[in-house]
Amino acid sequence: MKKKPDASLKGKKPVNKAKTKTLVYRNPSHIHNKLKRSEMYGKYLQQKRKAKDEQKKIREEQLGEDVQKPVPKTIDNTREVEPTSVLENDLEVAADEADDEFAPYFDDDVKPKILITTRPRPSQNVFYFIADLQMLIPNLEFYPRQSYSIKEICQFAMNRDYTHLIVLSAKSKVCNGLTISHLQKHHDTGLAGPTAFFKVSNVVTAKNIPKHGKATSHIPELNLHGFGTRLGHRVGRLLGSLFPHQAQFQGRQVVTFHNQRDYIFVRHHRYIFNEKKKEEKKSKEANKDEGPPVKARLQELGPRFSLKLRWVQEGIFDTLHGEYEWFHKRKEMDTSRRKFHL
Repeated sequence: MKKKPDASLKGKKPVNKAKTKTLVYRNPSHIHNKLKRSEMYGKYLQQKRKAKDEQKKIREEQLGEDVQKPVPKTIDNTREVEPTSVLENDLEVAADEADDEFAPYFDDDVKPKILITTRPRPSQNVFYFIADLQMLIPNLEFYPRQSYSIKEICQFAMNRDYTHLIVLSAKSKVCNGLTISHLQKHHDTGLAGPTAFFKVSNVVTAKNIPKHGKATSHIPELNLHGFGTRLGHRVGRLLGSLFPHQAQFQGRQVVTFHNQRDYIFVRHHRYIFNEKKKEEKKSKEANKDEGPPVKARLQELGPRFSLKLRWVQEGIFDTLHGEYEWFHKRKEMDTSRRKFHL
């Protein structure tokens, strides 16, 4: 029996697949001669690109305006669904966050006061990074580590009303780890915490950023983006509790924590308004309804680095008796490139 033509294709010309076929060179990876292989690879890429353009033209001619550009598959839009993802206007999550350890910081009832220290005998590069962090985070004070343990430093900081402790670790003269411990006790449980450890990578200090600006003492605006799960919300609120939430907008400074594929990118910018050229000014004066003749741009202040969460522990730092809320287990959790936890 003959198949009936599809009604959706009525009035459209069928695509002639024979015309779309174009001779394409074979991938020259099998050629042992390096010079000949590189020469043939260039021709291979040109021919491949040409064949792709020809197929696109044929589709457009035969299908007309109905051609839709295919959406490319990426790791982000094909990610696995996380069961703990937070939906918009989730009342249960909102109620939990209104009474957690970080609620006083977001309600401006408590101002953060942070102590930062290092591993014993740090390198000089770590001190440059600390100087940049002091310009990034307000109320950040440095104390040398000397021979004290982290438990002793935690007790020292709690006795002096510090709200957070940050400990930097380094390897090969480069900072590669950051521990944040929340020291204020919860009003219901009476316990401090949590403590989180992040791997640090891609550190670029302010002086090594091209055309960087100099940060001022104004309190920056805070931008937390991409934290979509329950764990992501908790980590985002821990990072957000490091900053006062009464931004001084005249400083025009913004600190961004952008989570993408479980990597948290930290950036520090200032937005600047520049006047447009004289010719554009005249055109704006002729049409006053379009607004003032101003352009906006961003200037990076530094530092620039990335964070990768490794574990979250209940209470203050305790390697022997501490209980973990979440621990990154590579063999069990990294089963797919499209599975993310934050």
